[in-house]
Amino acid sequence: MLDSGEDFEVLDEDDDDDLSELPPLEDIGTGRAPPARDDTQVPGSEQAPEEVSNMPQAAEEWLDVLGSGLLKKKTLVPGQGVESRPRKGQDVTVRLKVMLEDGSVVEDNPSLSFTLGDCDVMQALDLCAQLLEMGETALIMSDAKYCFGPQGRSPDIPPHAALTLEVQLLAVQDAPDLELLQGREKIQLANRKRERGNFYYQQTDYVLAINSYDIALKTINSSSKVHFSPEEEAELLEVKVKCLNNLAASQLKLDHYEAALRSCTQVLEHQPENIKALFRKGKVLAQQGEYSEAIPLLKAALKLEPSNKTIHAELSKLVKKHAEQKNVETAMYRKMLGNPSTSSTPATCKAKSPRLELDPSLVFLMKAAGTVLGDPSSWWEMCHESWQLGAQSDPGPFSTADRRPSATETGVFSVGPNLLTGQEKQMFLGLLHPSKHEQGGELA
Repeated sequence: MLDSGEDFEVLDEDDDDDLSELPPLEDIGTGRAPPARDDTQVPGSEQAPEEVSNMPQAAEEWLDVLGSGLLKKKTLVPGQGVESRPRKGQDVTVRLKVMLEDGSVVEDNPSLSFTLGDCDVMQALDLCAQLLEMGETALIMSDAKYCFGPQGRSPDIPPHAALTLEVQLLAVQDAPDLELLQGREKIQLANRKRERGNFYYQQTDYVLAINSYDIALKTINSSSKVHFSPEEEAELLEVKVKCLNNLAASQLKLDHYEAALRSCTQVLEHQPENIKALFRKGKVLAQQGEYSEAIPLLKAALKLEPSNKTIHAELSKLVKKHAEQKNVETAMYRKMLGNPSTSSTPATCKAKSPRLELDPSLVFLMKAAGTVLGDPSSWWEMCHESWQLGAQSDPGPFSTADRRPSATETGVFSVGPNLLTGQEKQMFLGLLHPSKHEQGGELA
């Protein structure tokens, strides 16, 4: 079941409990970056966070990681050399202590493991860990932008909080070979990446959310040399569908409509009655002006969940827009035929010959379009409608709206310097009123 709230893009899987403990969206004043450490501090010496935050540091001892001054690193205890630094894609284990600007410790983890470069942890740690040598202990000062941003992390990290991290690199190893993962291991790994994507989605960082969902999908879609049970295959498919749905939601937030369309289509290939995918695909198609394709999708979603007010509202809106689109197209076709509207200045009809005057190129275009579209009657009907409106505007020989020239009256239809053949004339009359058309070519 889907929530009936206005924002249909919110991740609301009923069976997806990974969103239940995410921090609420709050807005509190911007925090300040913590002061630097004193350059007389002995590397590796133990000192209270309060003392660390109140002692000045020499600027040259800090490495400006991004060149903006928002993320800086300082070595406290040297490591085993540059060659011992971890590479992107490897799994690392670190000791981590996180402090607010007042020195209070909000996290103290003796052994935190993550994949380097996958954004499994805050960006400040993910970026700086690549600069750590084996055994090195470093101090990292980061702006809120590379930590928990404007949302913070309830209840211990307020919004817009700059943080100080003390990190020691403990171990480095290559990431596991995806082909050799057991079914349960692959499911757990994919779920961890998906949950990280959900975290970034709630932080409104949709680019990083997409990154995490992509990694999860690559894990799921990777080939395997291990046999999975039917239950594991089914569970892996459920995780894949969740990732694709959440990926589509993130792509829509960034107006990446083609990408979102592909994501929704993949969901529907696995689950044709997935309400979220039906709704989102319908919204994407509507955004592209494809109302005739979007409306059936929303109707299918509404049939599956008739009480959903969001689908009701969206469907009503699309039906109205589709009607407006058809009116615009009809007006355009009439203008092409020389009759923009009944209120425009009517063309003068010749009193002695109620001939249908059409440009040769227009007739050729209408015939070609009818052949290609497989429904020539609609094009000829439009032609007749425009001609009939002209007749009503200037009755002349057309004494009533129902009056039409008979085949004996006109003999042939004049089309510029060319003439319609008898076969073409019969086709024209038959397509206008097939039920009234007789073998002789006369209208009853």
